[in-house]
Amino acid sequence: MRAQRRPSVPDALLYEWRTAWPQALAAWSRYTRLHDARLCRSSLEAAQEGLKGSFAMIRLLDQRVVIDLQAVAAYGLQDYAVEILAHEIGHHVLAPGNATDHLRMLARIRRALPSLERQAPMIANLYTDLCINDRLQRQAGLRMAEIYRALERHRQLRARQAPASSLWTLYMRIYEQLWKLDKGSLAGAAITDAIDTDAWLGARLIRAYATESMAGAGRFAALVLPYLVDDAGALDPLRPLHDTGDAAAGCTPGAVHDVEPDELVGAPHPVHDPRVTGEDVVVPEPGLDPARQSTGQAREPFEYGEILKAAGIALDDHEIAVRYYRERALPHLVALPAKTVAREVEPQPAGVEPWEIGESIDDIDWLHSIALSPIPIPGLTTVRRHLERDAGSEREQVPVDLDIYVDSSGSMPNPQQKVSYLALAGAIIALSALRAGAAVQATLWSGKNQVQGTNGFVRYGDEVLRVMTGFFGGATCFPIDRLRDTYGEKQALGRPVRILMISDDGITTMFEQDEQGNSGWDVAARALRNGAAGGTMALNLDPHWAWDPHPGCHYVRDLLRAGDEQGWEIHAVADMAQLVDFARAFSRRHYGAARRPPVVEPGKRP
Repeated sequence: MRAQRRPSVPDALLYEWRTAWPQALAAWSRYTRLHDARLCRSSLEAAQEGLKGSFAMIRLLDQRVVIDLQAVAAYGLQDYAVEILAHEIGHHVLAPGNATDHLRMLARIRRALPSLERQAPMIANLYTDLCINDRLQRQAGLRMAEIYRALERHRQLRARQAPASSLWTLYMRIYEQLWKLDKGSLAGAAITDAIDTDAWLGARLIRAYATESMAGAGRFAALVLPYLVDDAGALDPLRPLHDTGDAAAGCTPGAVHDVEPDELVGAPHPVHDPRVTGEDVVVPEPGLDPARQSTGQAREPFEYGEILKAAGIALDDHEIAVRYYRERALPHLVALPAKTVAREVEPQPAGVEPWEIGESIDDIDWLHSIALSPIPIPGLTTVRRHLERDAGSEREQVPVDLDIYVDSSGSMPNPQQKVSYLALAGAIIALSALRAGAAVQATLWSGKNQVQGTNGFVRYGDEVLRVMTGFFGGATCFPIDRLRDTYGEKQALGRPVRILMISDDGITTMFEQDEQGNSGWDVAARALRNGAAGGTMALNLDPHWAWDPHPGCHYVRDLLRAGDEQGWEIHAVADMAQLVDFARAFSRRHYGAARRPPVVEPGKRP
């Protein structure tokens, strides 16, 4: 008989930790509510939950706490169920609290760790642990100090009495300062005067920013930066404490593309912070606050992606770009237009006609059939009601569809690395169109055969954004065939379409011959005619391009002809950033963004 596999931890330990959960919740508040902790008997089971390298973790996506009981026992922490569970709950309740704040904190810490930004997740973890543990030790009376004594015993056993890193010593000394413990009781005997001073600053920092943990994060990173520079392995002994490494995996946090005002100012070292040192605070003169002056600056897509990855959000560069431009576009969205067309009314009866065998039996008008013959004979005396549809006089609003072409040649930035105002302007207009109920066809183009587009007109924002955030970086050759095939048959479109080109002077390649020998001028004219809602070009040109002193400049000649003969609206922007203003104005002007005010009866408020 096959022996039954024994569990990695005994049932008694599992039961003890399950019963400790309510007490751990109460350490924060009697009203604290979270999903029950996921207690894993083995490290293999914990790995399946995403827990690796530590004995505990949190998941912000489903507000879970995951514990590896086998690892807990290996570290000698099995008797600290309430303390460890309460600590993990603290990450949900106090710091970071949610995915958005987790990313905001990582952004601040990254800025305080120049050239060592990759260490930001671990530094953020250490900082939030200090905030949580100080509160649990002092206010909830839990044995947090004993946990670190057990971890130090385990470290010495594994390291064979090797000295701890300076960062470990500093970190333990901060706890000693916070809790008034004997010097060396946690940190050991390797405390130098410099470490002692920094530990005092660290303890003061945690207390000074106890209710503003976001503001203190960058300052803590500045404090520990020299220890990371001097010792490449400084964080190695602290890896088992990393319980927020992938905390935001699977989350869709709020907008973090904007650099917040206090980020650009930079986090000072705690020794220069009056709130930490107790020195008099110098109030800046009105109007000179650099934090206020920095409002509105956005991160580059690359930095945005690095912050997401640091929080455990596993996306490739293209998916990150889609999320980035969606976030940046959202504040600018407006409702798009609407053209008035005849609305089809309900079918109206218009007499009867014979019902024949093979047609649906549900169509038979039995009242009239029996009136013709008391004994109905299928195909002879059976009739059906004939209905007619009338376009009627009522009108309804139909949004104008959008056909957008974005230049991705070598003169344009890669949207996945640097801010592309072409992609941002396209995102603003396309998402506004979709919000209004329109369909959008998007095309990204560069050199010959370098074309990517949606499968016709679609109604899903991510499909459009995936196209516009792609990149070719090749030559310049407009895909005339795409324009030709879209507008070859007027009846295939169904609804009016506005055509939008975002490019530079390279857009004039659309007037060349296509691979079938068709004139680009004829293709463009037919597109405008069959689209029936006009066309616009937003081009990176000198504002005075139409008065170019060189009459032989072909693009000036072609653009003037396009405007005069075909009616293209041409908007020149000298600076790519101006495309954002263009996108907002375009959406309002051409797509009826303004809505009618509500009808208000006299004497009543709207």
